[in-house]
Amino acid sequence: MTDDALSDLTVPGTLRAGINLGNMLLVTGTGPDGEPQGVAPDMAAALAERLGVTVDYVTFPSPGEVADAVTGDAWDIALIAAEPKRAETVAFCDAYVEIETSYLVPEDSPSQSVADVDRPGVKIAVSARAAYDLYLTRTLKHAELRRAKGLAGALELFRTEKLDALAGLVPALTENAATLPGARVLAGRYTTVQQSIGTKPESAALNAFAQAFIADAKASGLVAGLIDKHGVTGKLQVAIDGPV
Repeated sequence: MTDDALSDLTVPGTLRAGINLGNMLLVTGTGPDGEPQGVAPDMAAALAERLGVTVDYVTFPSPGEVADAVTGDAWDIALIAAEPKRAETVAFCDAYVEIETSYLVPEDSPSQSVADVDRPGVKIAVSARAAYDLYLTRTLKHAELRRAKGLAGALELFRTEKLDALAGLVPALTENAATLPGARVLAGRYTTVQQSIGTKPESAALNAFAQAFIADAKASGLVAGLIDKHGVTGKLQVAIDGPV
């Protein structure tokens, strides 16, 4: 199995890992050499070690750009959220961590739960092509999504245009709420973002190897240990479900 997975690597002896720098829960900093640090980079490094190769981080500012790069053979694995639209071009394994989503609303908002937000006339700021943007694009029936680049861009759009809600990951929204007097995070969730490892569809052996690695990483406590190591306990949970 290992030999077959190694044959799927474009650069012999190197696992090129596509990393999304836009998720501050999964990439929490950079090392002295400038390489990304966090749960996602450590998962990539552990998979490379299991394969017996070195890891090369290929970084992108957003998850959408990581997913797009599959057509240019920029990486062997991608560590982004599994999502049906992305799964059209990326072969995802089961998730290793998951993150709850909700909305941030201003003090005078009539909404009390996530179910209240999908109403005619409601405008929601969202980070373009984030997994929850793709989910809301599929599922919202009445509210309008207003997109910005990245989490910071969505927050700025929400503030400057005085929109009705900001969609995002609960841990980030909680931090945002602390900077906006009266703002609150709504109870409930509209989805759970499941962070996974994806491969090129033709890399079936590498995908199977990564799938087995993820199952072992969750069962052995490796994923839980990385969550603690990088200070995101209570913000990330070890995933218990399969791919989205």
